[in-house]
Amino acid sequence: MNTGKTIFAQVMEHLPLPAFHKCVQRYDGDYKMKTFSCLDQFLVMAFAQLSYRESLRDIEACLRAMHTKLYHMGIRGGISRNNLAHANETRDWRIWADFAQVLIHTARHLYADDPFGIDLDETVYAFDSTTIDLCLSLFPWARFRRTKAAVKLHALLDLRGPIPSFIQITEGKVHDVNVLDDLIAEPGSFYILDRGYLDFERLYRFHQALAFFVIRSKSNFQFRRIYSHAIDKSTGLISDQTIMLTTFYSAQAYPEKLRRVRYFDTETNKRFSFLTNNFLLPALTIAQLYKCRWQVELFFKWIKQHLRIKAFYGTSENALKTQVWIAISVYVLVALIKKRLGLDRSLYTILQILSITLFEKVPMLQVLTNFESETEHRESPNQLLLFN
Repeated sequence: MNTGKTIFAQVMEHLPLPAFHKCVQRYDGDYKMKTFSCLDQFLVMAFAQLSYRESLRDIEACLRAMHTKLYHMGIRGGISRNNLAHANETRDWRIWADFAQVLIHTARHLYADDPFGIDLDETVYAFDSTTIDLCLSLFPWARFRRTKAAVKLHALLDLRGPIPSFIQITEGKVHDVNVLDDLIAEPGSFYILDRGYLDFERLYRFHQALAFFVIRSKSNFQFRRIYSHAIDKSTGLISDQTIMLTTFYSAQAYPEKLRRVRYFDTETNKRFSFLTNNFLLPALTIAQLYKCRWQVELFFKWIKQHLRIKAFYGTSENALKTQVWIAISVYVLVALIKKRLGLDRSLYTILQILSITLFEKVPMLQVLTNFESETEHRESPNQLLLFN
């Protein structure tokens, strides 16, 4: 069925091209473009992600060395670092952001029934951000501190997958809690948040939207205990309380009851205090939900290590966002392939195999199923937990 097609071409067959062209048309991406289309740009950037190319010169040299196979990869335009640099600088980054959302929507449906370690029917999200450090002299538009530049990648991770359902790129100086204003809470869903997002006015919006939150509380917040519930201390639970906020501004921002769960984690030997507006789940489940928040941090760690979002091919805001969104598209595309082909390998191993077989003309399923990779046996337990 795939005789004569390179592995790269087989990977790209999973792209929903009609939806891709709609995204391009929405922002006039191919306006007055004759030789290097948006599809060419995406394919070249996807190749750079999958093969771990370090620079525009590196991309150009590698593809020119394989120029006889470019047609079979689906690349029709002329390949040069000037063409790619110009496209990354000038074509609206929202093309790639919209297309990533198309892939994310498809992936979430495929992973909707996957377990994530807790027996819950509701959708559970983990929200966090990571800072990507930049050179101030090269990225002056992203000034973070006096001698440093940075951007932040904010992600809302659906723990069934895990697939990012919301992503936003901001300047590094934007406070994490401000991004909550752009989230549209889904009724009945759970949102797991770190204490950096503790803002009672914003949390009350989640409550009014009939969504649930679990957030780590700060040690200095003031409250009045209304009722203490019975607990099994052998599970690590310390207390399960119904409380009301007592300080003037906090009580005005969140005028209703809250639930406070305290828990001792024997693995880290630390005490944790959580706040939630859910009064139905067992207290231990609340604590377990918060532990799942680490999956979003592992997502950031993985995508920084295994996709190209730390070594950027351009220095403008548009070029940076273009690269990040295409990197996320590649991540979700590989997650789609893993699910559609029913592969048991981790995403890390799949990417490792793809990186050294992109130009091979053999069935992709055969390669990904039979390829023996020593790296699979060296992966950390955390990576396996996230990407199995």
